[in-house]
Amino acid sequence: MADRAELVEAALDVYPEGLALLDEAGRVVFWNRAAETVTGHPNAGIIGRELPQALQPLSSCGVFERSQPCEGPTLGRGRLVHAQHKQGHDIPTIARRVILRDPLGARIGIATVFHLAEHANALPHGETSEGSEVRASQAELREHLDAEFERFEEEGAPLGILWITVDQAEAMRKSHGARACEAMLESVERTLANHLRGGDEIGRWGDGEFLVLAHEPCGEMLANRARVLGGIARTADFRWWGDRLSLTVSVGTAITQAGDTLAELLKRAQRAMEASVHAGGNHVALAPGRGSCSPS
Repeated sequence: MADRAELVEAALDVYPEGLALLDEAGRVVFWNRAAETVTGHPNAGIIGRELPQALQPLSSCGVFERSQPCEGPTLGRGRLVHAQHKQGHDIPTIARRVILRDPLGARIGIATVFHLAEHANALPHGETSEGSEVRASQAELREHLDAEFERFEEEGAPLGILWITVDQAEAMRKSHGARACEAMLESVERTLANHLRGGDEIGRWGDGEFLVLAHEPCGEMLANRARVLGGIARTADFRWWGDRLSLTVSVGTAITQAGDTLAELLKRAQRAMEASVHAGGNHVALAPGRGSCSPS
């Protein structure tokens, strides 16, 4: 017959929310199935170790302790925090933490419980490699996205997304190394930024991907703008140790429509970008929707 500890562990393992128990040294001693599902980190890679830095926001919010302030709005009985999935994308999560104490009141560890914030509309991102600094750009660009989308919802101001991927990024990372690839991407970003219109924004959204926030009134004009920027990207003069490397970009464009969520807008742009890549690269694709500038 299973003893009491085994029954408790079995019950916690099937608990519907992610659950992590950390000892006083910060090492994970329990990591249930839901925690694996939410984060992508298997039990075997977590137990006995400290939480990876990308997951530390999950355990940083002591919502039951006035002495433990944390960032993020309070939602229900938890805080909205942004951790990072094992695959590199952002996971908006509702997390809450409790300090565990023995019968005499001495602190013995931490329990943190978390689940995906479905209503927070997790946004699609480009892939980011381990240790990438792209997340800082993603966070900054996310603030601009939120502000511009709020303007669309409140004032009807159009918001267009150009999801740009550099066709040569992956091959360059393999052939010339990460340093060369990053230098090339920085060159492309500077070149594009110098040709944006007032009020437009650009930022990294993945290892080889950018988002441009534009304000064209319709999809047709947005696609034309994407073609112009694609031509400008091809003129970026990038050299590495004497080699002049030719660059092209694939672009997917999408513009706000009635009833949109920000996640839906980005997903349309992402699918259009993927269609451009599948078309052979150096291409612009317009997501279905409000394309024509002619009045209906």
